[in-house]
Formats: sequence, structure tokens, C-alpha cells
Amino acid sequence: MVSIGVYARIMKHAEAALSCLSVDPAIMLMVVGVFMFFITFCGCVGSLRENICLLQTFCICLTVIFLLQLAAGVLGFIFSDKARNKVTEMISKAIVHYRDDIDLQNLIDFGQKEFDCCGGVTYTDWSHNMYFNCTPTNPSRERCSVPFSCCIISKDKVVINTKCGEGMQDMDYLQAGAYIHTNGCIDKLVNWIHSNLFLLGGVALGLAIPQLVGILLSQILINQIKDQIELQSYNLKHRSDPWS
Repeated sequence: MVSIGVYARIMKHAEAALSCLSVDPAIMLMVVGVFMFFITFCGCVGSLRENICLLQTFCICLTVIFLLQLAAGVLGFIFSDKARNKVTEMISKAIVHYRDDIDLQNLIDFGQKEFDCCGGVTYTDWSHNMYFNCTPTNPSRERCSVPFSCCIISKDKVVINTKCGEGMQDMDYLQAGAYIHTNGCIDKLVNWIHSNLFLLGGVALGLAIPQLVGILLSQILINQIKDQIELQSYNLKHRSDPWS
């Protein structure tokens, strides 16, 4: 994971495109990779060497991660409006930098195809991009268009017409709806989350159970090591002084 993060950081130079994200994914991969290595090192070496300090560090790190995940879930539920606004802001910035980075472009296209949506709130959001901007002074050949990933593509089509989004912003909502998905991706994403709450809950539970098991087992091992130390100390004391 650290190697992938380093490679991505060296190879990627589209700083403007990455500005739509709160954290650089390459840096996040490196930080998470180093942190995971540290935690697993403490857990493995601590259990093999029966080192209480390393095991306590492992247990504390897992507890902190679990509490942070729990707090993030609770805060996301309580402040859902603010979370929605943040997602809207990120999508708007991503639309602006759509042509600046091929990976960001592929990510947006995948999202629009997967959720059958176009833009953040509506398809006219693509006017915020300099290439798709609908102002009369825009010299771009893609003026007033939307990406082909917004288009309604029938299953039986073998060849996809990548120009199917041309001039769609000039049409009204009903006219454009015959050719492209006019609903924004934010509402589609929210609806998907609401309809898959049990799935998301299962994923969250699947992530939480190994952490709780790790915390429990490490604490049990720490108590066993402490009991052994106390027993050894007791035996040594009574072996040296049998009359005590």
C-alpha cells in the first residue's frame, strides 16, 4: 500500500484536479500503509515475544480506530445536511477539473454510468466546466454539451456514440431527458444509501468485529502474561525464602 501511494504520488502531477478532494489519495495510501504496518508489527511481535508494551499499543490503536469509526458514523448521521453539502462541493470541484486528469474523468464517468445520473444537482451543472460552459463566448467544440457518460444507452447498442451529449444544455429538462439522464448524482447517491442501509450496516459490522476481536484477544493475552509474571515472581520469592 505504501509502494502504491509513493508510485501514485510520483507519477501524478494533476494538482488542480486533486484539489477537489479533501486529501490527496496517494498521501492517504502512504499514511494508512505506514499506520497498518505499525499496528500489525505491534500485534505480531508483541504476541510472539509476549511484550506487554507492544500489545497495549496494539490494543490502544485498535480501540482508537474503532471509536473514530463509530464517531464518524454518528456525526455523519447527525450532521447529514453538512455532509451532503460537503459532497456537493466536492462533486462541483470535480466537474470543474473534469478534463484536467484522466483518472478523475474516468471516476466521474463511472459514477454517472453506475447511478444513471448527470452532474451534481442537475445536468446543467456541467456548464461550470470551461469546456462544457454554455456562454456564447465559449470557443470549445463541447460548448453546451455533457459527457457521454450522461447519455441513455440502450443495452443492444454495440458501439457507443461518444458525441451523444452534444448540445444537451441548450434543451429544456423534458427534451434532454429523452437523450440523457437529467437527474443529479447527489440525489441518486442519497437514494442508493437509503435503499442499502442494511448492506452498509453489514459492511460496518464486518469491519468492526475483527477490531473488537483483536482488542479482546490482545487484552486477554496481556492479562495472561501479567498472571505468569506474578506467578513467577511468587515462585522465585518462596523458593529463595521457603519459611516465609
